[in-house]
Amino acid sequence: MRKILDRYILREIALPFVMVLFILTFVLLMGRILQLMDLLVNKGVGFLDIMKFVLLLMPSFLMFTIPMSLLVSILIGLGRLSGDSEITVMKASGVSLYQIARPIAVAAVIAFLLTGIITLFLVPQSKYATKVHLYNVSKQKASIGIREKVFIDYFKGLLIYAESIPLDGAFMEGVLIADTRLTSEPSTIVAKRAYLVSDPRALTITMRLESGSTHTVDPQFRNYRKMDFEIYDVNLDIGSALLDEGSLKEKSTGEMNILELRKRLRQTDTEKRKLREAAIELHKKLSIPVSCLILGFLAIPLGIRTNRAAKSWSISIGFGLTVLYYMLQLGGEALVQTDRVAPLIGTWVPNLVFGAAGILLFTMAARERTWRSMITAGAAVLRKREKGDTPS
Repeated sequence: MRKILDRYILREIALPFVMVLFILTFVLLMGRILQLMDLLVNKGVGFLDIMKFVLLLMPSFLMFTIPMSLLVSILIGLGRLSGDSEITVMKASGVSLYQIARPIAVAAVIAFLLTGIITLFLVPQSKYATKVHLYNVSKQKASIGIREKVFIDYFKGLLIYAESIPLDGAFMEGVLIADTRLTSEPSTIVAKRAYLVSDPRALTITMRLESGSTHTVDPQFRNYRKMDFEIYDVNLDIGSALLDEGSLKEKSTGEMNILELRKRLRQTDTEKRKLREAAIELHKKLSIPVSCLILGFLAIPLGIRTNRAAKSWSISIGFGLTVLYYMLQLGGEALVQTDRVAPLIGTWVPNLVFGAAGILLFTMAARERTWRSMITAGAAVLRKREKGDTPS
């Protein structure tokens, strides 16, 4: 009987979980679609490379959408059971809230383990793999994308023209570059020869120019400067906006695993800002998986309702709680960034608040008490005390 009930409740949660997970992940992916389409349409990046970028971005989305989907799916599942009076029938048959909660606890633990694996291992690896893939795509486009007697704008803020390129593509001659990366001082660079230099360790690609000059003029066309050079390097970039951190040269905190973050926190010579970022990332990687347990626990008393409008209410309250949770998380991180609270407190505030609310609501639901009954009972106690204090 218990196994049948457990499987039945899990089925009620499973389908909404998959649907909500797909929808939320797709919504987050839409935020990156413009950047991916820019690489596909304007930068000439292949469709398979774009699909690889999408796969590499998935762990960063799933670490947030799994806890959200768990919360909403439990609310929908229990809301349906409550709306159809099935929860009432279960209780009348002697099934307690703790027995109803058992399969939900199993689902929450599974979500906790899955989110933990994604957050602690897959996210750092996928973020760094995204950076490496972007470097490889940049290197490929730099080597085969630049053609002679054709203006190329594959690279951010640069328009490149080469008069001639030998068959082996080892170098370029008669190179002209319009550099608009500094909007206050756009410049034109002319060089007799150029060749590409890639650094796999720093993940950078540089066009090294020889025997040329730079020509710079201000936007008002008042000041003109010319500088001759023997060697001049121009860094190429096709879209580091796909990365959470702007620098390709240094491993960001988001790309570090737990051991690397702890190692950085032990470095006394690291600047304070980087130490704060490492502390925030460390506690975030630990707190997000725990949120599956907290939100799953909170969803049980909230999902058990006896009205027929339970389904629509469940979806609304689920997304409302999700927004509130991540607002608290962002607010806590902002307080840590401004050095107003410790990282341990700032990053764990949402779990503490929602955990306390879950314990209170679950206790009330297990005792089948409502806010109205608690207020009524409290008022009765106060009236009794007042009568006892009144002199006879």
